[in-house]
Amino acid sequence: MKTQSLFPPIETNLKNLNFNSLSAERKEILQSLIDYIQLKVINQREIRLNFICTHNSRRSHLSQVWAQAAATYYGIPNVFCYSGGTEATAMFPMAAKTLEKAGFQIQTIANGTNPIYAIKYAENAQPIIGFSKTYDDAFNPKSEFAAIVTCSQADGGCPFIEGAEKRIPIMFEDPKAFDNTPQQAEKYEERSLQIATEMSYVFSQIKK
Repeated sequence: MKTQSLFPPIETNLKNLNFNSLSAERKEILQSLIDYIQLKVINQREIRLNFICTHNSRRSHLSQVWAQAAATYYGIPNVFCYSGGTEATAMFPMAAKTLEKAGFQIQTIANGTNPIYAIKYAENAQPIIGFSKTYDDAFNPKSEFAAIVTCSQADGGCPFIEGAEKRIPIMFEDPKAFDNTPQQAEKYEERSLQIATEMSYVFSQIKK
């Protein structure tokens, strides 16, 4: 049973994902996260996932948002997703637009050099607050969480993440390479789809 009803476009997107597109190698990379979540479920503990990238501007936000939606879709309770960087910059506008196109409702709470967004995925769910921050920001958990490192630069830049129970590298290519090109929107959607597929696959494997 789902704890919340997702917005219909998000539900449709998740329903239509193709797990057969994932290679055996990629599934092996994701298994470490599956194992972490499964153990928490067995022990009836809260599941805190902190997705970490260098600037907390693109991949880490996409991962945080899709993971939270996937947990809801598969009815895995007590999942709390966060994101952070080795430095704070700003959530890149195209990342927000890509999520909006996928069915998330996004409201700008504050403008400025580091805008703050409320990202809703279900009518009655608390919105995800999206803004760029360091992984150890007061907004993020201090202990009992998994640190999921989504880019190689962050993986090398923060070899020790204080408070993390487990460090799990799950790398994604950066769509930033296509900023200000004709392929920008397409490449952001491509990366968003990959992240949605992989996060959904992870939660689909959890036995309740």
